[in-house]
Amino acid sequence: MSIRTRGTRLTYRSLVLAATTALMALTLAPAHARTAPGTDRGSQGPRESRPIHSYENAIRESVWVDIRLDGDSDGKADRVAVDIVRPSEPARQGRKIPVIMDASPYYACCGRGNESQRKTYDAAGRPVQFPLYYDNYFVPRGYAFAAVDLSGTNRSNGCVDVGGARDIQSAKAVVDWLNGRARGYTTRTGDERSRADWSTGNTGMIGKSYDGTIANGVAATGVRGLKTVVPIGAISSWYDYYFAQGAPLFDSGPDWLANYIENPQARERCQAVQRRLVDQAPRNGDLTRLWQERDYVRDADKVTASVFAVHGMQDLNVRGKHFGQWWDALADEGVERKVWLSQVGHVDPFDFRRAEWVKTLHRWFDHYLLGYDNGIDDEPMADIEVAPDQWNTDRHWPPRSTRTTVLRPGQGAQAGVGTLATRPARPGARETFTDDRGLNEIDWAAAIDRPTPAKAGFITRPLSRPLRLSGSGKVTITAASTTPNAHLSAVLVDLGPDVIRDYAAAGEGIATQPKRTCWGASTTGDSACYKEATAQTKAVGQTVFSRGWADLGNHASAARERPLVPGRPYTITLDLHATDHVVPAGHRLALIIAGTDRNLIEPPASTPTLNLDLARTSARLPLVGGPAAFDRATSGPVFTPAPRDTRLGGVAEPRAIRPIPGADSR
Repeated sequence: MSIRTRGTRLTYRSLVLAATTALMALTLAPAHARTAPGTDRGSQGPRESRPIHSYENAIRESVWVDIRLDGDSDGKADRVAVDIVRPSEPARQGRKIPVIMDASPYYACCGRGNESQRKTYDAAGRPVQFPLYYDNYFVPRGYAFAAVDLSGTNRSNGCVDVGGARDIQSAKAVVDWLNGRARGYTTRTGDERSRADWSTGNTGMIGKSYDGTIANGVAATGVRGLKTVVPIGAISSWYDYYFAQGAPLFDSGPDWLANYIENPQARERCQAVQRRLVDQAPRNGDLTRLWQERDYVRDADKVTASVFAVHGMQDLNVRGKHFGQWWDALADEGVERKVWLSQVGHVDPFDFRRAEWVKTLHRWFDHYLLGYDNGIDDEPMADIEVAPDQWNTDRHWPPRSTRTTVLRPGQGAQAGVGTLATRPARPGARETFTDDRGLNEIDWAAAIDRPTPAKAGFITRPLSRPLRLSGSGKVTITAASTTPNAHLSAVLVDLGPDVIRDYAAAGEGIATQPKRTCWGASTTGDSACYKEATAQTKAVGQTVFSRGWADLGNHASAARERPLVPGRPYTITLDLHATDHVVPAGHRLALIIAGTDRNLIEPPASTPTLNLDLARTSARLPLVGGPAAFDRATSGPVFTPAPRDTRLGGVAEPRAIRPIPGADSR
């Protein structure tokens, strides 16, 4: 699908929106958007903005925007700080310009990017350094860049809300101010107004992790003027960041994160907000009102901005489920979309595909913020990393031929080493395992061909041809527990030797180098030069490429855990993380079902033994080519690969990750 195709279902609303947007682009776009100097022009108008403006002489200013909420209960509406850099030439010429915005809680506490850059200011409090390269590259090309401090962070008033209304309103109010619908001031407490009369109002939000999450949340409000969002490794539902269907993913809740990023001076005033983050986010995984308010997927029908999503398929911080459910919801609403899926972990594309990323992002913003007809909306929808630094494109994603295919586990010749095929298991077929909180998915995969007490594995025969999985899958499990509580894991594994990005290492698939490359203009206080990064790879004998977890006690409702009756069977469906992976000919596809996945979910209170009913257990997987492709790949002559190097193993054990999305300096 080209981006312009607008998904799988063109609603009346989306058709009207597209027609209205096109008409407004013709009738309301300022003349300079079509005739501005410093652009490459084709027969149909400008196709690329050029760096003709002075970065050194750019206007640098700070504005405090009234967000119309009183988070710290001091009787005054909170104001968020917005640091802006914009070219001076358009201002002198009376021309208006669009805005690229990164709203973040990390500008003071933790920094942004691979080098942990923070904002800096001169003695008078004027902004000097803007983290990342967006300002250096885009301001000379006729854009403004706005770096917004979320409520309660850096120089903003208010309280940190961890994805809640105050967080989202912090950025939405700035979009409103850029469009003349909100009040801005020249100081944090004064009455002198500041107006964005230099802005077209066209805004694009970008950011990695927490920053990209805010972009998703603001898009889900449907605010006018937000033309596009570029979420990188971003959350789509905060419940799914902290829990997987009731199973806790971290040993702490959102209050820990709020305390980490909040202004020290705000903590005393924000105790009520902190208390709510504790009381309404119980560690039992109940889906409370607090979590429902932080679910942006449910408001996907309000999104009018285009979305360029980037996600690491081995991101174990913001897992692939976030991208998958957001993407599917946007597709249902006909939102214009583009995606890059990489094999890294929680990493910015600037650090794994730098030159192509800057080029593509430039064209994306030129199209959606300046209105240039450069063809990017008619290009392939998806770029997929198929091996380290090797990329393919897809016109549509998932590919049009993708079909949900039901695969079923069956008993094999040895206990715990079963089969995976389309035929159902015989009635009464069972497998048993005992939760071992000391093991994880890498341990299970390494022992796939032998009986072990902590997992049940199910394997296809060696494939006669490649088999591609593309999208989000599900695994339905029927199991009886010996204890009142139990956690479940389901993982998909490619069994066979390969060289992959080492996503479990500290760099999560990249290695930072001392050499720097420059992307835009620099000043004494703000360099456009950044350390390069190369792929960090590892030879492996098997690759886990999708996973999902759940608390079996949430079998009846996602909203509340119920104690299990020992010995009684329960059925629950686990959501597998979105992926795009090819299992090569000669390799085998495996489904592993087990208990606690060490360092990825927290263990239950007890140590249960689980009895699986195989006849009532199945996996619904997104196979390109559907059931026919699976049948072809698992029949015919077996492809014989080169002899396997017995020294190969899996990647290192996944590191325990603290709930600080994006604050890991990558």
